[in-house]
Amino acid sequence: SSGINAEYGVFGSSGRCLDATHVLDLHEDGYIKPHIDSVKFCGALVSGMSLLSDAVMRLKLDDDNYSDVFIPRLSVYIMSRHIRYKYTHEILPNTSTIHGKEVHRTRRITLMKRSIESDHVDL
Repeated sequence: SSGINAEYGVFGSSGRCLDATHVLDLHEDGYIKPHIDSVKFCGALVSGMSLLSDAVMRLKLDDDNYSDVFIPRLSVYIMSRHIRYKYTHEILPNTSTIHGKEVHRTRRITLMKRSIESDHVDL
């Protein structure tokens, strides 16, 4: 199936990802607060398939060092290593500006797959 092929491409030939697929359903007025992922619950890599709406994710090392990333609807993104464990990441509120363009986020549904715990890497 295409799901198996997608997992192979993201997680390599071992297909070492958690069986569970997490579904995040974010109301258009909602947002995801800045956070750093916990190493306790999964391995070093996470992939997300963003459905329904464009969004802006902020990756932030400190107050002076951050980057906003445009996540288009129907896209797949991958986060690993330092981005997950050294930077906070967040989904900004429903109207954000990136590169001078306003992004109006509506309801956001994202399918998340995570690598298994034994795939941790040294940071």
